[in-house]
Formats: sequence, C-alpha cells, structure tokens
Amino acid sequence: MEERDALLKKKVEPVVEAIPAEKLEQLDDILCRYEGKPGYLIPALKDAQELVGYLPQQVQGRVADMLGVTSSHVYGVVTFYSFFTITPRGRHTIRLCLGTACYVKGAKDILENITREVGITVGETSSDGRFTLEAVRCLGACGLAPVLLVGADTHGNIVPKDTVSILEGYQ
Repeated sequence: MEERDALLKKKVEPVVEAIPAEKLEQLDDILCRYEGKPGYLIPALKDAQELVGYLPQQVQGRVADMLGVTSSHVYGVVTFYSFFTITPRGRHTIRLCLGTACYVKGAKDILENITREVGITVGETSSDGRFTLEAVRCLGACGLAPVLLVGADTHGNIVPKDTVSILEGYQ
C-alpha cells in the first residue's frame, strides 16, 4: 500500500518550453474577451489550454496580466483543478484507478504492463505523444475493478494481460 500511496502522490514537474509567437498572438486574441474580468479565470484557462495544449508559466502569466489577478492565484487554480495541466499531454490520457478495490484486484499488475509496454510511468507522456499516464484514487466504478479510463472510455474488469490490446485501439 505504501507503493500505491507514493504513486498517487507523485508530483509532476513543470516543463519550461518556449511557446511559438503565433500561438501567443492567438492566445492574446482569445484572452482579450476576458480582459479585466477576474471572475472569468477558469473559462480563460480552459480556452488557453485548448489552444496551447497545457498551461506553462508563460501562458499562466499572460492570463494573470489580462485578467488583472496575480500569477500565484492563477497557479493555485491551475494546480487545484485536475482538468488543467502544467505539462504537455498525450493524445490519450490513461487514468488507472489505484483505489483499494482496484489495487486488490490487480491494478498494480496493469500499471506494470503499461510501464513495460508503453514505456511511461505515472505522470509521464509517451515519446510518440500518444499517451499520458495518471494514477487516480477512485473512478467510482468499484464493481468493475480493476478499472482503467482512456479518455472518456471506461474499461472494467481488466485482466492485466489484456492491457496492451486495450491500448492498441487508441492511435
């Protein structure tokens, strides 16, 4: 259980990457709709993430400036809500439940299969940009344990050896 808890607490390090000038221009155009409206922080962040793919510090700073809020406030919101990310993501997000029911029924073996076959651990994105792997505490489907979400698709009662065949369906 200590190993499971460590996976669930794993911190994701932010990526420092320059955003192309044309993307920044598009971002500024989007943010103009929210200028001076701090109550629109979440919609502004959502639109920014849809454009850039994630919310690096450079983007967070622009959002803060346009809305008239502090960068620390923006960062707090970005890191609080799970649908925002400070790192680039794969085309498909794999969310593996490591809750008690799933863990007891083999989630650890599923995680080991993903790590071995896809080449990523929790918090990482595959080199081909196809998958990002997350460990979550509960997906609310304990009756289907172990459970894996790929994007919005739920896969339950997984046998660890079937993990790879499930993921092959996502290009």
